[in-house]
Amino acid sequence: MSECPIFTYQTRVVAPVKDLALLDAYAALYGKVERSLFAALKAGSNLNDLKREYLPRFGITARQFNAIRVGLEGKIDSIKARRPDLIAELQSRIKRAIKTLDKLTKKSKPTGKSVGNTAGKTTCEATGKATGKATGKTVVNALGKLHQKKRRLHILQTKLKALKTDDKADAVRLCFGSKRLFRAQFKLSANGYASHEDWKADWHAARADQFFVLGSGDESAGNQSCQASVQGDGSLCLQLRLPNSLMGDNGCKAITISGLRFAYGQQAILDALASSQRINTTTKSGKPTVKRTGSALSYRFVRDAKGWRVFVSCQAQPVQSVSNRALGAIGIDINADHLAVSEVDRFGNSIGSQRIDLHTYGKSTAQAKALIGDAAVSIAAQAKAAGKPVVIEKLDFSKKKAELESAEPKYARMLSSFACNKLISSIKSACFRAGVEVIEVNPAYTSVIGAVNHAQVQGISVHMGAATAVARRGLGLSERVPKREVIAPARSGGHVTFCVPVRNRHKHVWSQWAKVRTNLKAAHVAHVRSGLCKQRPAPLSPAMQALGSIWSSVVRPRSANRQEHCSPDVTFSDVLF
Repeated sequence: MSECPIFTYQTRVVAPVKDLALLDAYAALYGKVERSLFAALKAGSNLNDLKREYLPRFGITARQFNAIRVGLEGKIDSIKARRPDLIAELQSRIKRAIKTLDKLTKKSKPTGKSVGNTAGKTTCEATGKATGKATGKTVVNALGKLHQKKRRLHILQTKLKALKTDDKADAVRLCFGSKRLFRAQFKLSANGYASHEDWKADWHAARADQFFVLGSGDESAGNQSCQASVQGDGSLCLQLRLPNSLMGDNGCKAITISGLRFAYGQQAILDALASSQRINTTTKSGKPTVKRTGSALSYRFVRDAKGWRVFVSCQAQPVQSVSNRALGAIGIDINADHLAVSEVDRFGNSIGSQRIDLHTYGKSTAQAKALIGDAAVSIAAQAKAAGKPVVIEKLDFSKKKAELESAEPKYARMLSSFACNKLISSIKSACFRAGVEVIEVNPAYTSVIGAVNHAQVQGISVHMGAATAVARRGLGLSERVPKREVIAPARSGGHVTFCVPVRNRHKHVWSQWAKVRTNLKAAHVAHVRSGLCKQRPAPLSPAMQALGSIWSSVVRPRSANRQEHCSPDVTFSDVLF
């Protein structure tokens, strides 16, 4: 709990019309300086020379220039950091698209019989005509799909070539105002514009709809250009310093925005303001001076369809930890449509599991954010009540999203709408507020371990078993591979059985889990091909029903206790495996 994250809170700005006009002018000037600075940096100009030039040229202060520079550098760094992942993702998608094209090419080749039928013979019978029409229609559909896949492959290859060129030249492309709005000018009627002038007005408004005010901990109230104060009724009042070029003849240097109340984070902002204090110290030469310390508060003003909003970012105050690893842990298995949560004790034994549905497909950004927030808060509350840390996996869904070219449409839509990074950050934020420790572990083979070691034994789903494996890994506990047969649940409600490969003691245990995963996949494929997945599973025995298990079998595995080795009054159904 030593590292305190930075939280951002927002509220609506209510101000007079003249003050709102000044905010519009501030945003327009901010966007103009930002675009000019980006072009100058791209041309290779020196940053210090630009700062000396821009202060009198645009009539801004040094602190306002630093805010523009920091915001622009953040955009540039995010593009450079994201580019290698985009290149790897495009390469994977191109590879999958080529495989799909090869399959479609083989399907689209018509046979001699189908060509003769589709050509239409006047002397053929009615059944032959029907067969020829159906075959010809199938070929036409395959050719149409093949054409669209070729277009898709060409688009991916073009994007990959452009990204590699930019990466080699270390070039950054930025479109201020968004590419979508820029391309809307080429299809005015389709985007709801009557003329090009209407689009141009929206374009200029989008390029001047926000500005950033940078804060620092050694400044008064955490910010030199925008200072907050507490009013008598508990609301906040902001004094926003205007650029020199926007000061009128009356000498107005700042605008006052009063009556600000934050639905979330009001107390956190007040605590950040209260942390600012003056300390008497001395310089290196021994002269007495006053130094100010505290939390930095940065402000971002954003204009939307309803007016202006203000976002306040401040570092959270330290929270006392209430979790203890000696009590156990709560593991989370993150899936595209739900969360599996399992709680274990200090020995690693599961004491409870639950499923939290998280369907983000078809939801708006605000709805998906609300669902993710509610799930994170519930997990943090459970961990706080139990006094245990939360264990999550270090996940990267970029590889899975790169395979969407050949995935099923339903799964592709669900995975593309899943915000993994947002979910993980929400869980971390909620746990920090609750004083709960978050442990991140390697996700290797957790699903396989959950299916093999925990699902059948505890009568839980595979995902809940994976959450149990995650929790155990967070406590530093290891997972052994079963000695002989493995019985794992299947999606149909039945089970699959396979033998465990021989253990090589000179290699890491994960090397054997890799072989177990291969055998498990082969067992599931054989289960599907045999048609058993479509049959109803056998009913559970009374002993299994009492345990709540999801597995039942009428076949005796070789590792089971033989009936002649048991007491005479013990039947085979009473022997638990």
